[in-house]
Amino acid sequence: MNDLFARHRQVLPDWLALYYDEPLEITHGEGRHVWDADGNRYLDFFGGILTTMTAHALPEVTKAVSEQAGRIIHSSTLYLNRPMVELAERIAQLSGIPDARVFFTTSGTEANDTALLLATTYRRTNTILAMRNSYHGRSFSSVGITGNKGWSPTSLSPLQTLYVHGGVRTRGPFAELNDRDFIAACVADLRDLLGHTRPPAALIAEPIQGVGGFTSPPDGLYAAFRKVLQEQGILWIADEVQTGWGRTGEHFWGWQAHGQSGPPDILTFAKGIGNGMSIGGVVARSEIMNCLDSNSISTFGGTQITMAAGLANLSYLLEHDLQGNARRVGGLLIERLRAVAAQLPGVREVRGRGLMIGVELVKPGTDEADPKSAAAVLEAAREGGLLIGKGGGHNTSVLRIAPPLSLTVAEAEEGAAILEQALRTAY
Repeated sequence: MNDLFARHRQVLPDWLALYYDEPLEITHGEGRHVWDADGNRYLDFFGGILTTMTAHALPEVTKAVSEQAGRIIHSSTLYLNRPMVELAERIAQLSGIPDARVFFTTSGTEANDTALLLATTYRRTNTILAMRNSYHGRSFSSVGITGNKGWSPTSLSPLQTLYVHGGVRTRGPFAELNDRDFIAACVADLRDLLGHTRPPAALIAEPIQGVGGFTSPPDGLYAAFRKVLQEQGILWIADEVQTGWGRTGEHFWGWQAHGQSGPPDILTFAKGIGNGMSIGGVVARSEIMNCLDSNSISTFGGTQITMAAGLANLSYLLEHDLQGNARRVGGLLIERLRAVAAQLPGVREVRGRGLMIGVELVKPGTDEADPKSAAAVLEAAREGGLLIGKGGGHNTSVLRIAPPLSLTVAEAEEGAAILEQALRTAY
C-alpha cells in the first residue's frame, strides 16, 4: 500500500485529495460492503460519493454491462442508440418536466456545465444566481458558480455569479427565524438582489447541498423563489446530482419538496443512476434544450455500455422500491444518530432526509466548526469498519452519510453503533 501511495503522489496532482492518514485501496465490493487490499471488510456508508446507489456488484447491473460489452461498447451520439433512447424515455417521464428532452453526459460537472450553456444561450445573458455554500462541479464554469471557497480554486469565470441566501437553514443572518419567516426573508433578499442587476439567466440550486454538508432550506423555499423568478422569465435549474433517484426517501427528486410552483425548467443528474458507471445528464423543456443554433455531440455521453447499466439500475431501483427503503431505514438511522448526538456536546446537529444524512461537529461549548474532530472521527470509523464522508461550508466539519439505498435495518444499526463509538473517541 505504501508503494501504491508513493506512486500515486509521483504521477497525480497534489490537489487530488485522499481520505485517511494511510490511504485506502478498495479492491472489491458486494452489497453494502467493500474490501481493501489487505482483506479488511468495511460497511460502506458513502458509496463512492453517493454514486454506488443500489449496491456493490449488483447482479442485475453486472449482467447488463457484461451482455452489452459482448455486443458493442460504444458508437457515439452520431448513430442511433437504442439503450440511450430507452433510458432517455424513462428519465423524461420521471422528471416531471413537460415536453422534456434529455442529453447525456459523463458526469455531474458536465451536466451542470451543459445546463449553464443552455440557460445562458436561451436567456442571452451570462449572469447566474447561485446559492451560498453550494457545489456544482469542477469545470471552469461550474467552479465559477460554486459558493464554497474550499472547492473554488479560482475567481475567474465566464459567468457573472450572484449569490442568494437560503441554502443553509441553521447558520447565517436568518437562522434564528422560524421557517415561514426564513422563507420570507430569503425571498425579500432575492427581490432586492434582482432590483440591482440585469435579469439573470437562471438560478441553479441543489435541493440539499451535498458537498456543503447536507444542508437544506425549509420545504417550499425554491417554490417561493420560482414565483419571483417567473416574473422576469428567469429559469430554475435543479441540481439533482446528489438528491435524485429517491435518495431523500420522501421524494424521487429533491425539487419535489419545493414543487408548489411546478417543476424546474432544467434538471441535472448523475452519480447514482449509473451505480458506478459514468452517467450524467440534463433534462429540459424542448424549447430550452433545442435553443442551440450550432452542432453538438457527446462522444462518451450516452454510450451503450453505460446506458445498459443505467437502465438495469433504474429498473432495480423502481421494482424494489428503494425510495421507500431509504425513507424507512433512513428515518430509523437519523433518529438513532440524534439519540447519540443528544449525549455528545460536540455534535451540533444531525440533519438530512432518507439516506442522505449530515452530522455537524463543533468545538464543545461553542458554535465553531471542528474539522480536526471530523477528521479524527473519519479515521476512528474506518478503524471500526465503517466508511463515511465529510464536507461542510466555512470549514469541513460535517460527517456525510449516504449508504446504498438497499441498506438493511441491521446494517443501519451496525453502522450507527460504529459511528457512535467513533464520535465518543473524539468527544
